[in-house]
Amino acid sequence: MASDLRRHGSADAAVGAAELIVSSARLAELHECSALLRRTRMRAEGIVEEARTLLAEAELQGHPVRILALGAQLDEARRAYGKVLTAYVTICRRINAERQDIMQAQMRDERPAGLSGVV
Repeated sequence: MASDLRRHGSADAAVGAAELIVSSARLAELHECSALLRRTRMRAEGIVEEARTLLAEAELQGHPVRILALGAQLDEARRAYGKVLTAYVTICRRINAERQDIMQAQMRDERPAGLSGVV
């Protein structure tokens, strides 16, 4: 009977270790996505700023056709930036959730069996 308990305990430990490996890999992938979205977000900010500058120049020069076209481009750049920013925030939240899941699993695995934790 004791050997059965040890076998299940080691299987549970192996499952826990495998889950930790999968979670860690998923976290690494999320970090890679985050880095890519951070660079994309910075580039999108630059595009919005460039569109804003071009629109301001057109307004100073009094080119109504260019003002309309650049205004539309600025709006489009802002919408695209909003989408990138939303994706970046979503990834950051997912990273935090994944970290929390990993920490909770580690704390659960490190807690001695049979103790309630109440002193």
